[in-house]
Amino acid sequence: MTGAARLALGDALGLYVHWPYCARICPYCDFNVYRPKGNDETLLAAILDDMAHWRTRSGARRLVSLHFGGGTPSLMTPVQLAAVIETADRLWGFETGAEIGLEANPRDMDGFADMAAAGINRLSLGVQSFDDAALAALGRDHDSVMGQRSIDAAQAAFRRVSVDMIYARAGQDAAAWEAELRRALATGVGHVSPYQLTIEPQTAFGKRAARGEKLAAAPDFAADLYELTHAVCEAEGLAAYEISNHARTPGDRSVHNRLYWAGGDWIGVGPGAHGRIGRAAAGGRLATEAHRRPRDYIDADPRYTAETLGAADEGAERILMGMRVADGLDLVHLEAATGAGVDPGGLARMSRQGFVEQDGTHIRLTREGRLLADGVSGELVP
Repeated sequence: MTGAARLALGDALGLYVHWPYCARICPYCDFNVYRPKGNDETLLAAILDDMAHWRTRSGARRLVSLHFGGGTPSLMTPVQLAAVIETADRLWGFETGAEIGLEANPRDMDGFADMAAAGINRLSLGVQSFDDAALAALGRDHDSVMGQRSIDAAQAAFRRVSVDMIYARAGQDAAAWEAELRRALATGVGHVSPYQLTIEPQTAFGKRAARGEKLAAAPDFAADLYELTHAVCEAEGLAAYEISNHARTPGDRSVHNRLYWAGGDWIGVGPGAHGRIGRAAAGGRLATEAHRRPRDYIDADPRYTAETLGAADEGAERILMGMRVADGLDLVHLEAATGAGVDPGGLARMSRQGFVEQDGTHIRLTREGRLLADGVSGELVP
């Protein structure tokens, strides 16, 4: 059993490192990303300094996870990755079996072995599609052959590999999506994250959609594809432990993402990184956001802004996140953290309509409720 399994995730601490640079910015991406400008070492030094600052605030708590996101953290050198990992170990230390994960692009596969040697033990690979035309439309810098080769390279270097896929694209039919999904599952990876394409207003896709271009599937058809996705993954032995995440075994599940869903604490460093630490029931939960532009982050002191969430705001966050997981929302943990529970009237309405079910101290979405997850969960917020 890993240290993360022994320690309740709602009481755990994780570290998120945001590396904002991308060789190419995808037109659907709404993350805080920039093209590299040659100041990597200056940014790395700022991140390491920020980690030291946060150690003084968090106290002596061991990490259950360290996650490199972005951006494209697979652009970091093995020396840079090792510096962050070694500093985290020196400042906090890791629980036994802690997850050290990284998000990677297929084009960076030649460095996978070096990333593993630096200390990465879980790789999340942005394959996105096995359709070359779709990959070009999504602005990706790899083709289907490279995507397949990168999965093979990842499995050779890491015991835990996850593949990200994007579906519900305009013009995509059910048979084509099923073929892509089955191809991903046939690789034998332990984790697949199929995400529906969403169009965010500030992205290049968002601007094109505002001009009338159809880029994503219609909502009803997207719901059909979602049901198909669950059916295919379940049949192949990858259970849906969260709305958009499927794992072969409990050990294949993402520890770091489960921290978010369980309401655990995490520290966010790097430009634009978010963090949450503390509880309303214990004097307030701190919500942090690092300065978004790399130069601002490097120059600022402190390198983030922060606000203390009230019990109502923290409760809403915990409900919306906790309802995403198959195990459901833990009512005991919710009340201990915030001093309050869910809205009884909303729970009664959603139960009558067949969208949620209660099993002892847990509330979870039904099959029908998953299709309307955000709206249903919002009805539970007091």
